Amino acid sequence: MVKQGDQAPDFTLSDQNGHQVTLSELRGEPVVLYFYPKADTPGCTTQACGIRDHGAEYERGGTRVLGVSPDPVATIRKFADKYTLDFELLADENHEVAELYGVWGEKKMYGKTYMGVQRATFVIDPEGKVAKVFPKVSPKTHDELVLEALGELDFEPA
Repeated sequence: MVKQGDQAPDFTLSDQNGHQVTLSELRGEPVVLYFYPKADTPGCTTQACGIRDHGAEYERGGTRVLGVSPDPVATIRKFADKYTLDFELLADENHEVAELYGVWGEKKMYGKTYMGVQRATFVIDPEGKVAKVFPKVSPKTHDELVLEALGELDFEPA
């Protein structure tokens, strides 16, 4: 997994509107990059709606939020529309970015083992370095932890 202090690996993915988003083009502003397993599932919905509901707090610090899942663009578009998610969701269908960040791995549920995204969040500073990592973050406490970290890091607004 990418660690605090590492340069954030660059990538380009399509968002829910089919637009290309390149991480390195967001330099100059802090980024919260969070990986979630699957759109429109209970935990992922809780997490995404929490970010939506705390949008003003993220915006106050000039922070851009990017959610990444292995879902196709059409699926994340439906997810964003259904819950009025007003931040960027990115489609990592081939899980290349999840692998790059070290969050693609073996999971177990109901006695079955399979490969999938491990829920994790990376706070990236305006220079593109990873300022904080939250592995295995709980959807219910995600915003509290991330917003507290953003307050402590106190990035200058872009």
